[in-house]
Amino acid sequence: MRASELRAAARRVGAIRAVGLGLFLGLAARAAHLTVIDDQGHALWGRQVHSRLEIPPARGIIYDRSGAELAISVTAPSVYAIAREVDPPGQRALAEALDVPFETIATRLAGRTRFTYLARWVTAEQAERVASLGLSGVGLVAEPRRAYPAGSLAGGLLGLANIDGEGVRGIEQAEHKWLAGQRMVVPVERDGGGQLLARSLIRSADAAGGDIALTIDLGMQAAAEAALASAIEKTGARGGAIITIEPKTGEVLALAQAPAFDPNKFRSTDFSQTGAWAFDTAVEPGSTLKVFLAAAALETGAVAASERFDTDGGAVTVPGRTIRDRRDFGELDIAGMLRVSSNVAAVLIAQRVGREEHYAALKRFGFGKPTGAGLVGESAGVFRPWRDWEPLDHATIAFGQGINATPIQLAAAMAALANGGEWRPPQTVLARRIAGGPWVNEPRAAPRRAVSRETAASVLAMMKGVVSSEGTGRLAGLAGVSVAGKTGTAQKLDPVTRRYEDDYIAWFMGAIPAEAPQLVVTVALDEPQGVHGGGAVAAPLFAQVGAAQLRHLGIMTSPEPLPRPVVAPTETAIAKVTPVPPPPVARAPTRARTRTPLEIPQIGDRVFVPDFLGYSLSEVRQITAAHALKLQASGSGRAVAQQPAPGTVLAHGNRQVRVQFARKTTAKSSTRKGRQG
Repeated sequence: MRASELRAAARRVGAIRAVGLGLFLGLAARAAHLTVIDDQGHALWGRQVHSRLEIPPARGIIYDRSGAELAISVTAPSVYAIAREVDPPGQRALAEALDVPFETIATRLAGRTRFTYLARWVTAEQAERVASLGLSGVGLVAEPRRAYPAGSLAGGLLGLANIDGEGVRGIEQAEHKWLAGQRMVVPVERDGGGQLLARSLIRSADAAGGDIALTIDLGMQAAAEAALASAIEKTGARGGAIITIEPKTGEVLALAQAPAFDPNKFRSTDFSQTGAWAFDTAVEPGSTLKVFLAAAALETGAVAASERFDTDGGAVTVPGRTIRDRRDFGELDIAGMLRVSSNVAAVLIAQRVGREEHYAALKRFGFGKPTGAGLVGESAGVFRPWRDWEPLDHATIAFGQGINATPIQLAAAMAALANGGEWRPPQTVLARRIAGGPWVNEPRAAPRRAVSRETAASVLAMMKGVVSSEGTGRLAGLAGVSVAGKTGTAQKLDPVTRRYEDDYIAWFMGAIPAEAPQLVVTVALDEPQGVHGGGAVAAPLFAQVGAAQLRHLGIMTSPEPLPRPVVAPTETAIAKVTPVPPPPVARAPTRARTRTPLEIPQIGDRVFVPDFLGYSLSEVRQITAAHALKLQASGSGRAVAQQPAPGTVLAHGNRQVRVQFARKTTAKSSTRKGRQG
């Protein structure tokens, strides 16, 4: 090749190199301008590739006192979208996959440009249909979802956590900060199809909330709810509540309420039906309040225990009203006032105590302020200062009208008497732990003295008469176990007309055993139909629940039978005069031979041990076989003892029960004792 041609080729190569270098420098300059000087390009790239995903953490677990899970967190698929990347045809396809109207998807995405949820907690089928669409900018993410394995059991106390993982009722709300953990905002990358990358690194458990153990016992809770449901069915009541407290500690062992609700179904339940009315609804306590009047009278020394009051034909006049008893009870001491629930005697005793002292005593028992049990929105009740009491106000407060209290306030006040006169705030949380850490017991609030130990013991002894054959609470008796109790029948006040209606709340509260109380049980039935007195409908419910709860503690008893039905009188001030039936003749308790079939509650693979006492061997065999329980029987006749105790929760791998049977003995050789008190 000639030298001229070589020089021309060299010039062409040089020119190409110069152009290439110029293009390279130009592109580099543009890139530098976009990334350093002008950040629009960098931001556009970031929006297309990078996103920030907000993930709620795994919420802490709620257990009962024995370790049974009441509230857990599981994962559920949710559908998200980068709104600007989903066109109308894609929106229509999503609407079909999710079984929702097109307008719902279009409205959800309208005006949005970034990450947004289209549907939360979708079904597995819906998630599969969305994934099969392969739409750009649309994806699935696993979110924590609250689940309640026991369903409606203890639903009123547990409350609920909403779709965003926020506790909005009950314990879930009260302990939200502890249970919730730390919400995570995670930077993620997306591929060309808009799908999340490195999804395996997103672990909500990394910021999980703490766990809580409640004071309630799941077995006792199940027994209380079953008894309440049965009582409501029998009486036609609108609802009700049962509270069981261990008086020495203040621990709430069971809290049943009706209507109940299932926290798993909160999205289809009216929010107004999800509260705990035992804490947030204050109503008149009726004649149960006479117990605390008696305590005030003895504590102040205003009335001696032996002093008698003439009920003067069953009527007493105060400015504004004549208050009457259902009949003339003649002369009554404090114990007699409680036993027959005399309104007239209560008014006379209250007048002797005086307004200021009466008010102070009720305040010491916790009326007029929240108990501090821990639930948000707990009512303080309605309790006006004593200086605002007219003579009629003081008279009606003596028998539980003109003052409103919540069931938990009444239960705590009764527990104070059973605890030697020391009032404790009801406790609902037993222990807590951080995620993966050890359990730490919840500290107990210091008790305060409501009345002296001597006064408390005297009042409890008097309350045993209420459950005697002459008392209004005779239907609350337990075989072989003494009961200190009090009935109450409260008319409901119309908040609009301020007049008393023909609707009632039936009450019974009691301590068992009376001499050394281990349990305090308070029951209420809201608007029972027909017979509505506390002694007629609430007292039998107390006996049923009390027997089941004591058997759970190893104390074998049952509601004490009566020789014939007895209709207990009401205790309201306007009650009509009705004859009192003669007292029943005491006799040894017997078991009815016609028994209703046992219904054994089951939660998943767990089963509650029923009460087999009184059932025949063949009946127990049928029951245990139907529920995969392994029966180890001894003896013949009817069941007289069992192990484990009724209400015990058995898991799938441990379902053996031992039941001892015996033939019926004569009354002389029977070891069962009659009613005490």
